[in-house]
Amino acid sequence: MNHAVRLLYLVFFLVISMAAVAKPLPTPEAPSLDARSYILIGYASGQTLAAKNPDKQVEPASITKLMTTYIVFDEIKQGHLSPDEKVTISKKAWQMGGSKMFIEVGSQVSVDKLLHGMVTASGNDATVALAEHVAGTESTFTDYMNQYARELGMTNSHFMDASGWPHDNHLMSARDIATLMGALIRDFPDLYDKYFHEQKFTYNGIEQYNRNSLLWSDDSVDGGKTGHTESAGYCLTASAKRDDMRVISVVTGTDSNSARKSQSAALLNYAFRFFETGKLFDSGKQISELRVWKGDQTTLPVVADGAVNITYPRGQRDALTTSAELPSHLSAPVKKGDRLGTLNVKYNGELLEGVPLYAGKSINEGGIFRQLSDEFWMLFE
Repeated sequence: MNHAVRLLYLVFFLVISMAAVAKPLPTPEAPSLDARSYILIGYASGQTLAAKNPDKQVEPASITKLMTTYIVFDEIKQGHLSPDEKVTISKKAWQMGGSKMFIEVGSQVSVDKLLHGMVTASGNDATVALAEHVAGTESTFTDYMNQYARELGMTNSHFMDASGWPHDNHLMSARDIATLMGALIRDFPDLYDKYFHEQKFTYNGIEQYNRNSLLWSDDSVDGGKTGHTESAGYCLTASAKRDDMRVISVVTGTDSNSARKSQSAALLNYAFRFFETGKLFDSGKQISELRVWKGDQTTLPVVADGAVNITYPRGQRDALTTSAELPSHLSAPVKKGDRLGTLNVKYNGELLEGVPLYAGKSINEGGIFRQLSDEFWMLFE
């Protein structure tokens, strides 16, 4: 075989190899779980990777305590509450049934210990004590919970109490639970690290173990919350991080503690095995540019709200494509932060995510000469 023929074969095999590498790989279907509802999302991207009835309203049981925790964390962040602050335990808190921290009526217990008792031991008594301390009564605190839910975009949630005690109108959806779990991590990272990793908690000589047993079996799981009542079944939300990728899973209405654990583990392993998350654009990075007519400036930077993170099939970043849907004509005035369009991110021709795009700066109306001139030139556009 002469040199020219060998070179031809080499080029042929290189082309074939490159085509094989570039070809998008199929992603297996997500596990099919015997749960009332479930969802798996990429934390940084917010993308849904697997779901069943994600917007169906279900009883959340003690997963409700995530909202109580969010509000207490926010009170601490704003300086309205201190972890060292003492809380007087009411008779109502002391009398709560179900999971308990075993606090005594009339005693003084710190916010810090009550948070551990609520998050780790799932204490209904600790939860009511914190709700009463923040808002005066649990009923007032519940109104607070519903206001926070609206602000966080939890459109399928309605709270009737602080602990998840059964009530016909006390409901959440799997998607709302994932949204709330993500908000806790995003808005209070230090407090999340402090209170959600604990495997056990001891108070008054009584040692209790975190019911989120994934904390023992999976080192990447760093938090979550369980819930269980006879009508709600066994529920669990979990957050796990491997390398630079964090995901959040929610399962509701399973038939046992072992089922909620194994089904949650299946979702988490599916995410880490077949997906990865990457940053396409840094926060504040110009994604596109628009011509602005009749303004005191002619070009407008187009940006996203923060960094653009996308979760995609593992090893297939080069197969992603992006395109911006923006108005064909834009006239001043334009205010910084105005919604302008959408950045579409596709994989193998299918839409992965539509990212909202905004004006990166304000542009005021130009002078009369600029407006007349642009009015003329717009006729030829």
